[in-house]
Amino acid sequence: MQWAPRSWHRLLRAGLLSLPVVFVLAFLVLPLCLTIVISFWERVGMKFRPALSLASYAAIIEGARLQVLQRSVVIAVEATALSLLLAYPIAYFLARKARPGAMRIVLLLFTIPFLINYIVRNVAWTSLLGRNGTINNFLSALGLIDAPLDWLLYSDFAVFVGLISSYMPFMIFPLVLSIAAIDKQYLEASALLGAKPATTFLRIVIPLSLPGIFAALIFGFVGCVGESAVPIIMGGVGYELVGNTITSSMDVLNYPLAAALSSIVVTIMLVLMLSWYFIFDMRAFLGKILEWRGS
Repeated sequence: MQWAPRSWHRLLRAGLLSLPVVFVLAFLVLPLCLTIVISFWERVGMKFRPALSLASYAAIIEGARLQVLQRSVVIAVEATALSLLLAYPIAYFLARKARPGAMRIVLLLFTIPFLINYIVRNVAWTSLLGRNGTINNFLSALGLIDAPLDWLLYSDFAVFVGLISSYMPFMIFPLVLSIAAIDKQYLEASALLGAKPATTFLRIVIPLSLPGIFAALIFGFVGCVGESAVPIIMGGVGYELVGNTITSSMDVLNYPLAAALSSIVVTIMLVLMLSWYFIFDMRAFLGKILEWRGS
């Protein structure tokens, strides 16, 4: 029995389309499911056994880890909000004011820091913010300070600097796509009706760019809430967020506790992603992006 050429094409197409599905199931869905399952296991001495126990979640709620989790969420929200305030004007200028060639170059420049290891990037900040760092020496040379500013490093300020510099560039890309996809006819109609630029921005640009704003918030918040390197390098000894708690739990082989904390973070991420999917019309949003890229 010979296969028709059309049958071979259908089989090949189905095989190619199934590759990303298999990849996502094997390297994303399966590990997440295993993490949730392990979170219900019991720890016995230095070992752990399969069970259906809420002991790890109870340890989070009853202990100091709940305060760490709450602090992580608060810091992630604040860092994400500050990142959005910085990223949106940049994205708006690139999408509406800059030439297409210049916009692509600037977006490429935003990706260059990610070619460097993130630990190296954060260590570089310590040389800038330290007591004998570049900023303190510069301010001292200008006569603006008499003594080094200790709060520049190993503080909440330093952690915010590390988080914003790490995840704010991620937020620019969906914002640029969302703002660039807005039909210029809406802006022209608003101007013809006598609306001021500020009114047009608040009532047309921002509402129509909400899908990109929400996507940017997800990128920023998810990255900040699970960050583990920035608190250690920029916050100093004793500065702990949920990412550090997960790492320390794995260091002492308390995998169920680490899995429970990870499951909470993943649940927050899934809630945000599902909210983004159901609130906004993703097909229209992605269609505008593809149309913008093709222009």
